[in-house]
Amino acid sequence: MADLILGIETSCDETAAAVLEGREKIRSNIVASQAKLHAPYGGIVPEVASRRHLEMIGPVIRLAVQEAGIHFSDLAGLAVTVGPGLVGSLLVGVSAAKALAYTLGKPLVAVNHIEGHLAAGLLDHPHLECPYVALVASGGHTHLYDAETPGKYRLLGCTRDDAAGEAFDKVAKILGLPYPGGPHIEQVASTGDPRAVPFPRPIFGHGSLDFSFSGLKTAVIHYLEARGYRAPRRRSAPMARAPYPEPSPPDPQLVADIAASFQQAVVDVLTRNAIKAAKRVKATRILLTGGVACNQSLRHHLARRAIRDGIEVYWPRPELCTDNAAMIAAAGSVRLGRGEAAHLDLNASANLPLC
Repeated sequence: MADLILGIETSCDETAAAVLEGREKIRSNIVASQAKLHAPYGGIVPEVASRRHLEMIGPVIRLAVQEAGIHFSDLAGLAVTVGPGLVGSLLVGVSAAKALAYTLGKPLVAVNHIEGHLAAGLLDHPHLECPYVALVASGGHTHLYDAETPGKYRLLGCTRDDAAGEAFDKVAKILGLPYPGGPHIEQVASTGDPRAVPFPRPIFGHGSLDFSFSGLKTAVIHYLEARGYRAPRRRSAPMARAPYPEPSPPDPQLVADIAASFQQAVVDVLTRNAIKAAKRVKATRILLTGGVACNQSLRHHLARRAIRDGIEVYWPRPELCTDNAAMIAAAGSVRLGRGEAAHLDLNASANLPLC
């Protein structure tokens, strides 16, 4: 049997554990989502997230091992996300991984969450060879990397404010749509006109490949206010009450048109920068990954635009795009194969850079 790696992921609001055999075979991939828990607040409440991780980390790890049909003693090593992410959430996973590594006498490897997203693409496309450009778009990250050689990345661009997925969540809240915002905006946008509202597409000078989505969110607010609607305020903590009654939702067709136009603006910006990045480094392949990579409009638009320039586009299956532990095990497997191991004084890093 090839080496078995246990991956643990708790960077945000998913408690996840997975067992990977070798570099590609997923024996189990368990994810306990907190989406319903945070839905009333329109976003992640960090303290609530870390407390739920404490409740779920043990059962999730045990279930991952059970579904893999193995014993803890069969593991060759463990991999855990150490950053970036919410530090309280990260610490739960790191502490559990260190305890297991010490108890089992197994090597432990630290994994960058973003590198995990890149490894997710290789789980579904193991023959994807460097060099390629990677676009990581999720609730917490919007980054462009030049994957020059395996394990070596160069940052080409990143968001200067909100991440793409964060912008989806915020605009969904503004439109009165449920959390998480991405899937609901995509659903509502299917009945809207993506050309109805000319939302801005931020462009930075001097050849920058950076992103900005905060202004786009503000443009949605201004567009609604100009039509007599007031955006609802977000509840910032579990016990907080809205300072005034929520307004009546706008006309459904108006919501659909705004959602479609907003989504198209995000898609245009992500596609434009990804193509520009590939041309700049002379790459013929783009890997799209992260939770926003589940968006069908983004996938289709990027693929259509890329084919004109002879660029191939790859993305993982949806369950590997969103936060999961199989991707952490995959990245960890490579590092363990190189003989890397972390000490038991390993700590979490909320702002850990990939390169």
